[in-house]
Amino acid sequence: MILPGDSIRARLIGLGAALTVAALAAGYLAIAAILEDFITGRFDAETEAVADALIAGAAVDADGRLLAGPEPADPRFQIPLSGWFWQLTQDGRVSAKSPSLFDNVLNPPEADFQGGPGLGPDGESLRVTRHRFTLPDSDSALAVTVTAPRAEIDASLSRLRRPLAVSLSVLGLALTLASFLQVAAGLRSLDRLGRDIRGIRAGRAETLPLPAVAELRPVATEINALLEQNRSVLARAREHLGNLAHSLKTPLSALDNTLPPDHPGHGLVARMDRQIGWHLRRARSSAAPRLLGQRTPVRPVIEDILLVLGRPIRDSALSVEVSTPGAPAFAGERQDLEEMIGNLVENAVKWADTRLHIQARAQDQTLDIVIEDDGPGMSDADHAQALARGSRLDENGPPGTGLGLAIVADLAALHGGALALDRSDLGGLRATLRLPAIPAPG
Repeated sequence: MILPGDSIRARLIGLGAALTVAALAAGYLAIAAILEDFITGRFDAETEAVADALIAGAAVDADGRLLAGPEPADPRFQIPLSGWFWQLTQDGRVSAKSPSLFDNVLNPPEADFQGGPGLGPDGESLRVTRHRFTLPDSDSALAVTVTAPRAEIDASLSRLRRPLAVSLSVLGLALTLASFLQVAAGLRSLDRLGRDIRGIRAGRAETLPLPAVAELRPVATEINALLEQNRSVLARAREHLGNLAHSLKTPLSALDNTLPPDHPGHGLVARMDRQIGWHLRRARSSAAPRLLGQRTPVRPVIEDILLVLGRPIRDSALSVEVSTPGAPAFAGERQDLEEMIGNLVENAVKWADTRLHIQARAQDQTLDIVIEDDGPGMSDADHAQALARGSRLDENGPPGTGLGLAIVADLAALHGGALALDRSDLGGLRATLRLPAIPAPG
């Protein structure tokens, strides 16, 4: 799984892993220090015991010379240059020493200490214990020195540190995995909330269900309130626009009725009526072009439009073919889809000779609605002019506002789509309306 740097999941897992590594590293250092103290303390205790035994067995002869008692039974003091050494000195001269020293002597510092550093005959590192002592029958300066090889201490520590490091590494991996699972379980509710929001945007639901997690319930409640407010604002805007349309069209109709039949003012009134209709439709659509939670199946809209246009279709004896494979749906309101398809189909019915073909298909997140006719069509140069606001290429053609294609193009753009015009294989005009789609249920 790829975790981007700006992901909450990545940050939580990374922070948990960093803290785990830091804690385990500190634990390793602390435990290693305790083990080192324990191991070196054990070696120091052994050399201290040997020194005490040598002091207890020491004596002086009639001439005042220092004599060693029984030698330590530890066989390591017999192995040549083993690092396990002892020696007794009187007034700085060696009186007795372990067989492991051969003809070498130790040269420790004069001070008394236990577990101090030192060097052996071959320069090897030693851990040294040295004590000065006195005997009742001697006034000489007596001292005992016992050493242990540092290499053995380090080897003992290494044998303990290696499994400790492996164990803590395994523990770190287990804790990191546990952190990953914990974060995944904790963020599952956020993932579910994201899916619910995508479902509203795709039109599969209108409100968010309240999450099971108490911390996310206020978020879901606020989102639902925002959705409801959006619907309310859209409803009020449409109501006001409808009232405005009624208040403007009624005086225009009255003015048109007062003019003589051949008065040139009829054209101006009709032009004003077309412009008012175009602007009101555009304002209504731009008020909320992508209301969340809306899903409109395309096939019923096409069938209703063909039912409304049934008389002109029958009068022109048109053959209408409708194809909607996969039951495509539009990610928006039915009223907007009716406005776009209705204008295109009405235009095709006006200009078609015998055939009209309507096809709607969804691919990925795109809905393509293609409307073709076998009428006269138009040239490529006329396509852009046909989409211009209020433009009519043939003033003597079938009656109409001249605004249909411009309205469709604007509505499609407001929804993130587009309208394209080109030559149809049937011989007339092909209008391709590209809009956002919603996958079929299931």
